[in-house]
Amino acid sequence: MSSTTGKRESASRILGRAVFYGSLALVALSAVPYGSIEPWWANLFASGVFTLGALWALESLLAGGLRLRRAFPPLLLPPLALAVFSLFQTVPLARDASQAGGVVSALRGAVSADPFETYNFALRLLALTLLCAMLLRFTTSRRRLTAVVLTVVCVGALSALFGIIRQGAQAAEMGFVLPSLPRGIGYGQIISRNQFAFMMEMALGLSLGVAASRAGRHASSLLYLALALPCGAALILANSRGGILTLLCQLLFVFALAAPAWVSGRGARRLRGESDADARGLKRRAVSLVVRAVSAAALVALVSVAVVWVGGERVVSNLSTVGEELAAQDEEAATRWNTRRVDIWRATWEMFKDHPVAGVGMGGYWAAVPQYHDASGEYTPQQAHNDYLELLASGGVVGSALFLLFCFFLLRRARATLRSTDAFRRAATLGALAGLFGVAVHSLFDFGLHMTANAALFVSLVAVASAQIRDDEED
Repeated sequence: MSSTTGKRESASRILGRAVFYGSLALVALSAVPYGSIEPWWANLFASGVFTLGALWALESLLAGGLRLRRAFPPLLLPPLALAVFSLFQTVPLARDASQAGGVVSALRGAVSADPFETYNFALRLLALTLLCAMLLRFTTSRRRLTAVVLTVVCVGALSALFGIIRQGAQAAEMGFVLPSLPRGIGYGQIISRNQFAFMMEMALGLSLGVAASRAGRHASSLLYLALALPCGAALILANSRGGILTLLCQLLFVFALAAPAWVSGRGARRLRGESDADARGLKRRAVSLVVRAVSAAALVALVSVAVVWVGGERVVSNLSTVGEELAAQDEEAATRWNTRRVDIWRATWEMFKDHPVAGVGMGGYWAAVPQYHDASGEYTPQQAHNDYLELLASGGVVGSALFLLFCFFLLRRARATLRSTDAFRRAATLGALAGLFGVAVHSLFDFGLHMTANAALFVSLVAVASAQIRDDEED
């Protein structure tokens, strides 16, 4: 090996480390300033990602060139296509001025009701896709996989501890540490308690998945269990109804995948998806099924008691209002604000029916919804409070099909990693799937992924579930 070649490889390794650990630093720092909800923080995050992308390009040149298939596997093609589709939505297709909800489009005749926001959405999605590509490319060893896992879990645990301390110590009306955190607003460092719950769900699902699948076989399971406790407590104390429901669903999800290992002693084979043909008969399987069903019921009861005990009357009172969100409203007696989720969902569905193919533009929901929201006009919903419905309305069938394709590729890669011979690899994948499952459930009621920090944690979970590592890879 020549001296020049050796220097190039050394520089390539240094740049690779810088890109990987820089990506983790961006994920962690994005959670600090209110979850990067302010535009300038979100733009700073995107700028950091694109800067690391430039370093990655330089690293690839030093390493012998960028291999597109390795850099952008099929998993990342749907989000890339959605970003391109979003840019298409901003292109003016006619000369006539288009108007939605009283807002005249800056680009006449564009598909999007707000081309500027759609353009911003495309840039943010490109940044998140690039972040995922970099994590997938450089998460090549078990040590680096552990670093990604701990980043997600620690971001959640530290945010949870900050929230618990803030709830116990904040007495004045002024902001707590951060100026926009007056008493009674949001939870932790996040201004919305529902978006805070998304963060806790991802960290909690990952830590519980790792701890449950390694229970009794590795001391590190105690570490992940300890990190899960403040996340679970903060999730309950945040008093998010969707968050508490998601917590129950996540626990059942983890239990359904990890319980076979506890009951039958065939955990490693079950996680690798191997055949159950060697089972000892119907009786043993029936007993195992009954034990798991009873254990699941006991788990739900135990968690329900814990929710009431930790959250107290405030949580119980909030849960009791769930029916009001879905019940029919007495239009004669009530002010026609129609802010309940069922009213917003109805308006969103009508919007989709009017724009079934290309939608009203990613990010253009707020501008198009007023003409469908049957209300007095004193309040205009900015989001659909259901990300699936909002995707249908904003991206139409095209955007929804790209999302489903992404889910297909993700589950296919996760299924392959669950068959890994590395126990920690399987445990991390199970935990990542638990976190992603929590996001999938809670997205039925809220819009947590609109926050930059949550989107970055989501991308990290995708990388954990689908990264391909090699034991002989250098750090």
